[in-house]
Amino acid sequence: MCGISGFNWADKDTVVKMTEALSYRGPDASGVYTDTAMSLGHNRLSIIDLSPEANQPMYDSSGRFVIVFNGEIYNFKELKAELAEHYRFKTESDTEVLLAGYIQWGDIIVSRLKGMFAFAIWDIQKERLFCARDHAGMKPFYYFWDGDKFMFASEISTLLVHDIPRQLNYSAFEQYMRILYVPEPHTLLNNIYKLPPAHTLVLEGKSLLVHAYSYKEDVTSPRTYTEATEQLRTKVIDAVQSHLVADVPVGVYLSGGIDSSIVLASLASQSKKLNAFSVGFSLGESEEKNKFNADMELAKKTADHFGVAHHTLYLSPEDALRGFEEMVLHNSDPISNPTALAMMRLAEYAKQSVSVVLTGNGGDELFGGYERYRIALIASYFNALPSYLQRACVLYKKSKKLVYTDPIDLYARFMFIKDPLLARVIKKDMYTSDISSKQLFSERYFNNQDDHIVDQYMHTDFVSWLPDYFLLLSDKMSMAHALEERMPLLDSALVSFAGVLPRSYKVDLFNTKKILKDAFRSDLPDFLFNQPKRGWFSPAAKWLRYPEWTVFAHAVLSKNYYKGTEGLFNWDEVSRMLDRHINKEEYNLTLLWALITFQTWARCYNIRV
Repeated sequence: MCGISGFNWADKDTVVKMTEALSYRGPDASGVYTDTAMSLGHNRLSIIDLSPEANQPMYDSSGRFVIVFNGEIYNFKELKAELAEHYRFKTESDTEVLLAGYIQWGDIIVSRLKGMFAFAIWDIQKERLFCARDHAGMKPFYYFWDGDKFMFASEISTLLVHDIPRQLNYSAFEQYMRILYVPEPHTLLNNIYKLPPAHTLVLEGKSLLVHAYSYKEDVTSPRTYTEATEQLRTKVIDAVQSHLVADVPVGVYLSGGIDSSIVLASLASQSKKLNAFSVGFSLGESEEKNKFNADMELAKKTADHFGVAHHTLYLSPEDALRGFEEMVLHNSDPISNPTALAMMRLAEYAKQSVSVVLTGNGGDELFGGYERYRIALIASYFNALPSYLQRACVLYKKSKKLVYTDPIDLYARFMFIKDPLLARVIKKDMYTSDISSKQLFSERYFNNQDDHIVDQYMHTDFVSWLPDYFLLLSDKMSMAHALEERMPLLDSALVSFAGVLPRSYKVDLFNTKKILKDAFRSDLPDFLFNQPKRGWFSPAAKWLRYPEWTVFAHAVLSKNYYKGTEGLFNWDEVSRMLDRHINKEEYNLTLLWALITFQTWARCYNIRV
């Protein structure tokens, strides 16, 4: 795990500045490469082969190719065995295997990789830059392109070392305000893009081409549900075991949910010397302390069940406020999520003991874990009823929420901030309507009308919400303290297998994530089953009612906070919305947090509006 950077001209001083800006991602070593047409930088967090020989930028044995690489290749030993007759290896690193694989197989190397990665390989002879991002988007790759200058980095903040326009992308701003993140390939800044997951980028001269690549394996669909559960259990355990490759201590993030508990169960039989980490919140009894710490208490019980050491960090409102600006600085491609503060502090805490943590991320998206999937299934049956029965049912209040004319309409109810709410805070000349968001999602993610609505939802979450919202935020908050997060449930073999399982194996009218639970029912303690799906959330709504937070929020949410954004919002209405939230007259956390995050980011990075 590391930080990478570069651009398409020679400037050693500037590429050194880029590596300095990313030093927190890779504190163990740094290096640069320059020639007349390319500058490359690397910051190393040493995980596999800790020797200096494995530092980057790394050259191949001929000196023709140079690589900068962020991530881990879990099948590098198998690839190395294939390549041994063609290439003489000097290190035990996966970086050298990746470079040798590119020399042997060319661009199609990406289809053979099992891991999480973002990398760039420079062919000095051809002056050709080949870049790629992993299949699920676990590792970030940002780039600037104006048709002439090309720059790339692991984070936007590093690109801003260059004197490039920090101009707000208004279309992306609308997406951020409505869905709390910006879907790829755009970001909140003009001319700065995200390389989508499972895509490559090739730069040759003034030609830049981005292409999707295939990563899914050919998998035979199991004949029965029993056979599927048996195969799934084996594949999950194999994936978890493969993600243990490291020359540094490895731990587990334990949330109290099924997914992270499965990861722990897959490891516990191998070693009791594991460290599990969880985060809780310091709250008074009158502040629903038990509600916000329910998952953490389950995590404690689960760790005790498996006999592993459990470490808990408690985040106080004061700690959260002190860390807010630091969180926003690391969140340089803004994503609005109050749990980011807990994620960042937990990474700092875990880093004291380990350099790598395994998580359960991805299980919900692959195996149908969200309640919205079950509700969408119910809605599909409801909408299949004859119209006279629908009219009879809508006499019941909850039934009205099941009516939809297009799958994107129902998805928007779950995932988008409502149009009337946005109209209250965004000035009319800046505000259009929610049609652009719906149109974007409809055209990009809901374009196969033959698929069932639940399959469309799961696909959309996997290719958009997961990489552009959760995984990007997870990467930034963990790497803020040089902690590597690994996600074995997003192993490409598991993604391929999940893709051939029938929807009914995952979600039915009464259950979510059915097959994953059944596959590990005998491995997990009984108390984990039949728990309500709580999700992971912080008490940020309560934080805003603390005096220090109230003062902070009022200051940030005013037109005098940052001149660049004073013309964007209806500040009087924003202030009223905050007051009504503080006084418990309205629950406005989601929109208020998006505004506070955006405002702080805009001022920290001096964004032009």
